[in-house]
Amino acid sequence: MALGQTFPRRDQIEASVLGVDWANCLIIAVQSPVRVSYFAHIGENLSSAHYPDHSLAGILLSHVPQVLSTRRCLMIEGRATLRECRVVYRSALYPLSDDGIAIDHLLGAANWRPLRKNEELLLPLIRTNWL
Repeated sequence: MALGQTFPRRDQIEASVLGVDWANCLIIAVQSPVRVSYFAHIGENLSSAHYPDHSLAGILLSHVPQVLSTRRCLMIEGRATLRECRVVYRSALYPLSDDGIAIDHLLGAANWRPLRKNEELLLPLIRTNWL
């Protein structure tokens, strides 16, 4: 996505530019070891206080090691249970770096909708694509 240049910096991500889409975004602060990485921002449409293990934010957080090891943008789509509702989602994780080399944050974005009748049998549980 950086077209052969360094990764974008976190300070280049402006909530005001993203407007209403900011509610569908998150930023993960990457730590070492990766399991202690944390959310620096979670858009209101991605979090779930009642079901944190079944939030889109939690799904994106589980893919951090893949993005770090490949150093590429990752698109993730699949089915999940969010707030006791079966949904289909599409999301992406983009590496960010303050020095252009070490990935220190990830920008995530996602959207979802309820599964339609009989759709669960037709859609994969999860599918990933590299950009």
